[in-house]
Amino acid sequence: MVRVIMGQKGTGKTKLMIDMINAAVDNEHGNVVAIAHNSKLNYKISYKVRVVDTSDYKIANYDNLKGFLYGLYASNYDLTHVFIESLNKLVPTVGNEDVEPFLDWLEEYSQQSGIKFTVSISENAALASEGVRKYFMPEFMGTQV
Repeated sequence: MVRVIMGQKGTGKTKLMIDMINAAVDNEHGNVVAIAHNSKLNYKISYKVRVVDTSDYKIANYDNLKGFLYGLYASNYDLTHVFIESLNKLVPTVGNEDVEPFLDWLEEYSQQSGIKFTVSISENAALASEGVRKYFMPEFMGTQV
């Protein structure tokens, strides 16, 4: 399962993500990982969550990110949920045309691995393609647009 939280800066995406991460670590029977491009999540989430700061890695494109996620799972088969904070800051891209194929791949990988993925994207949700919108969390639509 892939869920997307999308909205412009200041719309509460990070706070929502932090609440969801802390709830997941309390309610799921496995390991929870948070991936971010900096360490701002370290001090706001449970110590039980593994936080990966990707600023230490050179993730140049979505193929690199896919390899990173494969490696993460290969090193820990007990993963139940991966949270990706600010996807468009994590992977430098031009435009959004490659986001939709990545989310489709992520959904397929989720089905194969059993890992849930929650992704935040710092962009205007009103400009999202239908392919990206299909991953929006309906219960949080009010915070996305």
